[in-house]
Amino acid sequence: MKIAVYPGSFDPVTLGHLDIIKRTASMFDKVIIGVLNNRAKSPLFTARERVELLEEVTGDIPNVEVQAFHGLLIDFVRQNDAKVIVRGLRAITDFEYELQMAQTNRVIAPEIDTIFLTTNLKYSYLSSSIVKEIAEYDGDISGFLHPATARRVREKLEEIKKVQG
Repeated sequence: MKIAVYPGSFDPVTLGHLDIIKRTASMFDKVIIGVLNNRAKSPLFTARERVELLEEVTGDIPNVEVQAFHGLLIDFVRQNDAKVIVRGLRAITDFEYELQMAQTNRVIAPEIDTIFLTTNLKYSYLSSSIVKEIAEYDGDISGFLHPATARRVREKLEEIKKVQG
């Protein structure tokens, strides 16, 4: 069985992420979306909430599984018996960082390859950070996210506003 891991923070999962997930699912027997639980960042959603959102928006893709993880990506990939890491690229700046990470991972784990998928042009500008910033100023995010995700982003920001007073 050919297994690939698509790692990221997915805070929140965008249509660009979904594009990469669907394309990856057509190439591999199984795709594991690895939701990074990075304590150094301050995400909008908890890792559990991001897993739930991803499960909801990928529920119609039978060979996709979602798991949260922390620690080294290579360890997560090995634990899942995968041999491929998939990374999406939007721009040349993404490539420089991702190439460095892929080469480092290759030194640590020579049996694991990284493949890069370029994002569909209509999502080449899109990032979770941009979506969150637009949402924080009550902008329309419906063109960037699955409807269920857009609803949850708005709900989460309302919760935060209530807590902050």
